[in-house]
Amino acid sequence: MTNSDYLTIQIGNKLKAIRKENGWKLGELAEKSGMSMAMISKIENGRVIPTLPSLIQLIQTLNLNISDFFSDLKSENDFKGYILRKKSEYTAVHKEEESTGYEYQMILNYPIEKSSMEISLLTLKSQAERASVSTAGFEYIYILKGKIEYELGSEKFHLEEGDSLFFDGNIPHVPKNETSHDAVILVVYLITMN
Repeated sequence: MTNSDYLTIQIGNKLKAIRKENGWKLGELAEKSGMSMAMISKIENGRVIPTLPSLIQLIQTLNLNISDFFSDLKSENDFKGYILRKKSEYTAVHKEEESTGYEYQMILNYPIEKSSMEISLLTLKSQAERASVSTAGFEYIYILKGKIEYELGSEKFHLEEGDSLFFDGNIPHVPKNETSHDAVILVVYLITMN
C-alpha cells in the first residue's frame, strides 16, 4: 500500500467518524457541503482521493479546524506484518441511505495493489494438526464459528466467533483448534502478482 492510499483511508475514516459524532446522515452532509452523496461516500470509504478544495469544504462543513483535522493523521503506514481486529472494533457502515434491513459492518479496509484474491471456507476439526506454512501474499481470516488459537510467527492469538486477523502470508502461520468442537473460518487470500 502506498502512503497516499494509507492517508486516503485515514482521511475517509476520520470524516465518517466525525459526521457520525455530529449525528448527521450522509445526505445531510451532502446538502450542507454542496457535494454529492455518492462522492462523499467514496471519500469516506477510501475509494477516492478528494481534491484539496473538496476536502477543505467537508472539514469546514463539519465545523472543524483544518490543522486539528490533520494533526493525528499518519503519513506513513505502520503496518507491522498483521492487523488484528476484535469483533468489538468493527464499525457499522451505512452504504445505502434509503435501505431497510441492510446492516453492514466494516471489518477491514486495506488496499493492496497488483493482487489476485481467493476466498475459502475452512472447517477446522477438533484437534486438527498441520505444520506452519507461508504463502506469497496476504491473508485475512474471519472466525464464523468456534474458537481457535492462531500462531503467526512468534505471536499467538486467541480468536473466537466474530474476530478476524489480517497478516502478511510470508510469516509462518497455522490455525489450531484445541477445543472439542469444529471451528469454521472464512479465509481470504490476496496473492501478490509479480
